[in-house]
Amino acid sequence: MMPNIPASALWPSLAAQMVATKLPTAAARLGHSAEAGIFGIIGGFFLSYALLVLGLSHSWFALLPAAVLSTQKVFVISWMVIITMLVLGTLRLPVIYTALFAIVDVALFLDLLSIIQNSANLSKAAGWVTMGFTAVAVYTFFSTASHATGGKEFPLGRPFLRT
Repeated sequence: MMPNIPASALWPSLAAQMVATKLPTAAARLGHSAEAGIFGIIGGFFLSYALLVLGLSHSWFALLPAAVLSTQKVFVISWMVIITMLVLGTLRLPVIYTALFAIVDVALFLDLLSIIQNSANLSKAAGWVTMGFTAVAVYTFFSTASHATGGKEFPLGRPFLRT
C-alpha cells in the first residue's frame, strides 16, 4: 500500500542524497568506493520512489488500476534485491552496517506482504521497522560525529567476515 505522502516531500531527501553522493564520488577516487556506492544506491532509491509516487499519483504511466499493485510489487522486489546486495557487501564492515541494511530488507519485505495481502497492519509493521533502521542510522551518525569532533566512536561491532 502506497503511503499517503505528497511526492514533493521526497525531493528534498533526493536532493540531499544526490549532493551527498558527490563527496563520496570524490572519495571513490581515493579508494573509498563502498561509501560512494552506498550513498549512490540510497539516492537512487529516493529518486525512483519519488518518480513512482508521482507517476502513480498523476497517472503518468497510464496504468489500469489492476496494474498499480503489480507495479508496486515489482518496485519493492527490485529494491529488496539491491538492498540484499548491500547486506552481503557490508559483511566486512562493522556489524552495525550489515544490521542496518538487513533491517531495511525486513521493512521492504513487510511492505511487500502488505501490498500482496492488502493489509494495513503489515504496512504499519513496515513503518515501525523503518523507524528501527532509522534509529540505527542515527546511532551510526552520532558515532561518526563524535569521532569527527574529537570524541570516541560508539561501538559499532566486529565485522562478520574478517581478513
